[in-house]
Amino acid sequence: MGIVTPGIVPATTLLAEPSPAWLGHWTAFAADLQFSDLPEAVLDRARLVLLDSLGVIAAGMREPECRALAERLAARRTGPAPAIGSGLSLDPRDAALVNGTAGTTLELDEGNQYARGHPAIHVVPAVLAAAQEAGASGADLIAALVLGYDIGARIGIASKLRVTMHPHGTWGTVGAALAVAKVHGADATMIGRTIGLASSFGLSTSRRTMLEGATVRNTYAGFSNQLGLTAWELAESGFLPERDGIGAVYGGILADDFSPGAMVEDLGLRWEIARNYFKRHAACRYTHGALDALAQIRAESGPLDPDAVRSVEVATYVWAAQLDHPAPGTMLAAKFSLPFALAAALVRGEADTDAFRDEARADRRILALAGRVRVQEDPTMTAQLPSLRPAKVTLTLADGRVLSAQALTNRGDTEDPYSADDVREKFRALAGPVWGAERSEAIVAAVAGIDRAEGIGELLGLVA
Repeated sequence: MGIVTPGIVPATTLLAEPSPAWLGHWTAFAADLQFSDLPEAVLDRARLVLLDSLGVIAAGMREPECRALAERLAARRTGPAPAIGSGLSLDPRDAALVNGTAGTTLELDEGNQYARGHPAIHVVPAVLAAAQEAGASGADLIAALVLGYDIGARIGIASKLRVTMHPHGTWGTVGAALAVAKVHGADATMIGRTIGLASSFGLSTSRRTMLEGATVRNTYAGFSNQLGLTAWELAESGFLPERDGIGAVYGGILADDFSPGAMVEDLGLRWEIARNYFKRHAACRYTHGALDALAQIRAESGPLDPDAVRSVEVATYVWAAQLDHPAPGTMLAAKFSLPFALAAALVRGEADTDAFRDEARADRRILALAGRVRVQEDPTMTAQLPSLRPAKVTLTLADGRVLSAQALTNRGDTEDPYSADDVREKFRALAGPVWGAERSEAIVAAVAGIDRAEGIGELLGLVA
């Protein structure tokens, strides 16, 4: 009789659907891509992304839970892959997990505003582990990183994640899987199989984790890297994906409104890694517009006494306005609190890594000032997403003065980018306490010349 229940499609109909044209286009493109096909501007940005990722991973590895996880995994089984900056060597899949976790812990990893997420930290740990296993060259590593970044970011662009989900641990898994397959020299068929398998591995990521400060959220990118490696092993073992796993998962399971055309629009001409942003504030990117506006106020007015700030009013877009809790209970929650981030920056001078640690969260001046911050969504600002990330900050002082400034986008975005020297300066600041100045400079040099390296052993030796 057939099916009469609305929304349920018979198997015969589903199985008659052809493989999507965009997928064949993508897998052929990825299989054929050579390092020499990449424009110099893309290569420059890819090297910076790699350097930045190494720095944030190493700095995050110093956090107690990341160090403890690396030690537990090393005690269970060792291997050739470094837990970056820890001195420990792990099984490659364990290294991918802990490196991806460490890389998100400080909220300093790069991102892509159009994808609405953080592509690189989902790819770099996996591709490093895969390149080490495969004996790949530095050029192979960079080409795989660029491809993995691009497909993950494009899925983020082509679909709309459910608003209850956190973007970490979702489409980044597909990016990791593609990068791993490319490093291993996969053809179009095996690339399609690998990314199809990876499409099934998106996590059930709750957005509330970031608001509550539940640090399980920091593991999401780690699992994406580990699962990207697993997808390749499954593909090599003969496991099969569904015909259009990416379209199915990001068109109605984890996300809606999947647009196949966005997956191939200007493919090979527009590279998502070249449209990325870097971060200097050690907090959720949604706070950055307000922090940048505050910096404008301080630059124009001169030193401000935080105790003389009677109130702080913030008008901004919806996702920033959601971060309104003034008394966060953990370091992660503090990084997702707009009142706390602004108060900490006013009291301490900047929203750096120490501005969110226990000492800062116990500072009565910061907590009192955070309680005087009011956050309001401005619908006209929300309408400007994702190309702009506006925020207006207004301070009312005890002497009656009213100081105000507005930022339309975040410092570091494609519209207002940090320079390459800025990114290297950030790396040195994060890497210095881990490796010292001399070794940090050696890492900078190794990454700058990575595409000329026959393998990645030298770089991994430096960061181990």
